[in-house]
Amino acid sequence: MKRRTLLSLPLLASPLTAQPPKPKRINKAIELLEQGQPIYYTGARGGSGYDEGKKMAQTWADYINYEMEHGQLDFSALRNFMRGLIDGGPTKSGHRTPAVIATLPVLGVSKAHMEANFWVVQQVLLTGIHGILLCHARDPEAIKMFVAACRYVDSKPVAGLPEGMLGNGSQGSPSQIWGLSAAEYKKKADPWPLNPEGEFLLGLKIEDRFALANAEKVAAVPGIGFAEWGPGDMGLSLKLPDGHGANNELHPDMAGARKRVLKACQANKIAFLNTVRPNDVEEMIKEGVKIGSGGQEAAERGRKFTKRTMPW
Repeated sequence: MKRRTLLSLPLLASPLTAQPPKPKRINKAIELLEQGQPIYYTGARGGSGYDEGKKMAQTWADYINYEMEHGQLDFSALRNFMRGLIDGGPTKSGHRTPAVIATLPVLGVSKAHMEANFWVVQQVLLTGIHGILLCHARDPEAIKMFVAACRYVDSKPVAGLPEGMLGNGSQGSPSQIWGLSAAEYKKKADPWPLNPEGEFLLGLKIEDRFALANAEKVAAVPGIGFAEWGPGDMGLSLKLPDGHGANNELHPDMAGARKRVLKACQANKIAFLNTVRPNDVEEMIKEGVKIGSGGQEAAERGRKFTKRTMPW
């Protein structure tokens, strides 16, 4: 009987030699949305900077909402948070970090307000984050200035938008966070889906009665990728602080506000953000929710429902 040597045996794949996933984009959230997959987020306030970032590098979430509207506006802490994410990474999906989207104390209340405070938008982008969620998005002209603040001066012109406002020299620090050359970063530092190659994901909180009156207009501004209806602030604005009516159901005015924002998102082909829970995540996805908050269990049920293949 002929003996087989080890060299003649068929080779089997070894877990030790398995190739890690190769992401197609810097921004994990955008990559999933392009695939038609809902995404899920968790929150951070950056109180401990580097240590918090390193701890959250392996989060179950697709992106981290970094709270600076009511949290500290501390750019140094955010830079350290991003460095911690890098040192704790990469993610199981192979991305250098989870996507990070920040809220700011700068609000979309008027063009004048945004013109005076656009520097905050630019300073937060210099930390290497991947997007911004603008609160109280009331004025379409303010939203246009917001998008312009997130684009380079020489970006491709877009009808209806002011010229980009990011200048030369802003590439250095964030390019290191993204693991790119300064030139490569500059090509990708642009809002998606306005620029199909862009890696910034910009969102709006249409979260009060003034913003609601302009929901269709603000959601239509080029460069916006998602929006939410902000039930907490919407309830305060509508004088319904708990948001509920009879039988503890959502008050009709609140339900109407949510429906209007959802329709505005769908009409403009941007993602709608809403709370999802383990018992309703499938129905929410069927309704059109593309970005969910609510915790890991809801996210895992949602991922299973949509047959997601990207690791988390």
